[in-house]
Amino acid sequence: MHTSPPPSDATTESGPPPVPLGALVPLTRPGWTEAGRHLLAGLELGVEEVNAAGGIGGRPLELLVRDTAADPGRAEAAVEELAGLGVAAVAGEYHSVVARAAAVRAEALGVPFLCSSAVLDALTEEPVAWVARLAPAQSHGWRSYAGFLLAAGHRRIAVARQASLYWEAGTRVLRDHLGQRGGTVTELDADALTPRELCDALAEDGATALLLLAGTPQPAVPLVRAVRADRRLDGVLIGAPAGQPEFPGWLAALGADGSGVPFLRYLPERPGPQAVRVGEALRTRLGEEPSFVACEGWDTVAVLAEALRTYGTGRADVVRAWEGGAVAGTRGEIRFSRVAGTGVRQWVWPPVQVADRDPAEPGRFRVLHQG
Repeated sequence: MHTSPPPSDATTESGPPPVPLGALVPLTRPGWTEAGRHLLAGLELGVEEVNAAGGIGGRPLELLVRDTAADPGRAEAAVEELAGLGVAAVAGEYHSVVARAAAVRAEALGVPFLCSSAVLDALTEEPVAWVARLAPAQSHGWRSYAGFLLAAGHRRIAVARQASLYWEAGTRVLRDHLGQRGGTVTELDADALTPRELCDALAEDGATALLLLAGTPQPAVPLVRAVRADRRLDGVLIGAPAGQPEFPGWLAALGADGSGVPFLRYLPERPGPQAVRVGEALRTRLGEEPSFVACEGWDTVAVLAEALRTYGTGRADVVRAWEGGAVAGTRGEIRFSRVAGTGVRQWVWPPVQVADRDPAEPGRFRVLHQG
């Protein structure tokens, strides 16, 4: 487990005591570790920049990182541990089911939790006071993706889906949106079918697009290879709305076969000066092109730092910021509202894009649709 030392309770010779923040990040399997690494890079860069600018009233921020490994139980235990260590707030997490568990525990303990990147609509079953979220609700982004499919002429869609609450919710969004506009969605079981069997079912169905609602590298990478090699499926669009193709591991595993696979990302059409500056710093830090997940990490710290400066470092002070003014993030002004069906205070809405890797230059991204 990635950990940091507990915060000091008193001023030391080196300066005033830090303001501790907890961070939940998937850093080991079965978590999506590439996303976790980008999220952590954004969080750490944000903290370093706040501290370089004088911290919070002269007190530095201290990030206490806990690896969730995509395990809801580990996330709950981490929230309890971090609460005991006196953190002002908990931030982060990428996996929706894990973030849901963390949100419920944070609410029960009265600890502010700012969810950076998880998108499941109902992050909590009931409206809560201590939780806010930067990432858009899944239904918002996935409806935009369905609109992209329709605009591109795809009305007969197949999904290769694994069993999970997140993939099930995404399938419902696609089915509802496409069905209201004359489209259809066929479900193929990505856990039960081999890549060859899935290709046979896809050829029989006649769908013009196959969406990978499945983990990477398994089973998504073998499925892409099988579909690309099957001449019966020439012309079938492969899509991955959850964003798998954005990360370098996708390109390393698939090469040219991984290009031309549209995915969702939450970036503006034209980055502003702050986005450019932060992007350059993240690129240096990561040694690769930063994803929108890294931006979500930086934006998380920007929101929490502004809350701590404006309202105070107590936990009840932090949640007052959920109803406060706008904060300048990398992707626009961040302001929270209540949205039916989410249970939490929500940024409405981050920018939404559908992008892919350019088949002529797989290391380059193309924006195909702006939500």
